[in-house]
Amino acid sequence: MKNQRGFALVITLLITALLVALSVQFVDEVYVDTSVSHNYVAAQQASILAASGVEGGNRLLQYTQSLQAYSSLLDPWAQPLIFEEEQGKLVISIAEESGKLNLNYLVGNNGTVDQRQYDMAARLFKKLGLSQDLLDALVDWLDVNEEPRPAGAESAYYNRLKPPYPAKNGNLDTTEELRLIKGFDSSIVAKLRPFVTVYADPASVAAMININTAPKEVLTALSDNITDDLATRILDRRKTTPFKNASELAQVAGFETIAQELMLLITAKGAVYRIQSEAFVKETSRLVEAVVRPSGMTPTVLYWREY
Repeated sequence: MKNQRGFALVITLLITALLVALSVQFVDEVYVDTSVSHNYVAAQQASILAASGVEGGNRLLQYTQSLQAYSSLLDPWAQPLIFEEEQGKLVISIAEESGKLNLNYLVGNNGTVDQRQYDMAARLFKKLGLSQDLLDALVDWLDVNEEPRPAGAESAYYNRLKPPYPAKNGNLDTTEELRLIKGFDSSIVAKLRPFVTVYADPASVAAMININTAPKEVLTALSDNITDDLATRILDRRKTTPFKNASELAQVAGFETIAQELMLLITAKGAVYRIQSEAFVKETSRLVEAVVRPSGMTPTVLYWREY
């Protein structure tokens, strides 16, 4: 009898332990499922909020462009926009692509090198401490022939890589594409990114650089005659008085005689912008990056990526 009672007690304890374990597992699964559900909802809300930030940035750019015939770093779009409320936070930043050197213009529509644009790129690469050999590889990637330049590479080189791929023989679609070109690694692309672009204004036949937003490195690349000191004078002027048109550059000391030769290279108004919109909802964040051309009633999206 005692043995039977002892056995029953053991069975009862085992069943109780099993029920407790099952209860704990059930509660844990409910908690995990609920957390996953909440995280999913928060992620969707953050995505929608970040996308709305891009739309808001577009509206701001359209409004600013309707007010004045130039664009500068003193405009409202150039300042970070932060919106906070109980459900989350939205941070929007906008940068102008038109103040950068467009790499796609190194090769003209006829498939040959545009020497003026090439020389600008050469000055920029030298300023950044980058090898001039990279330009040979870049031109080979852009031009339409399969004849490699001295330090360049065409499809014969790329087809020997693993995995193999042909030379583009066409325009770059993104700056990230530079990683595919001989000699360009992640550190070089990162060094170039603040100063170069691949997005152009279709309404313009030339790669016009906005002197109101171009960084010092790009300004000095415009001409051999622009020293660091002269570039600094442009930066100092536009801190308080933006250039309303390109011809006003002649008003800056030292540019009286060289401003005219730059008229085919510079502008005072941007056309293409990069918008970064990051949304935070609870523990989740989403970042949308878009390159847009805000002119006209409907802005044109040239690039869109969500992280």
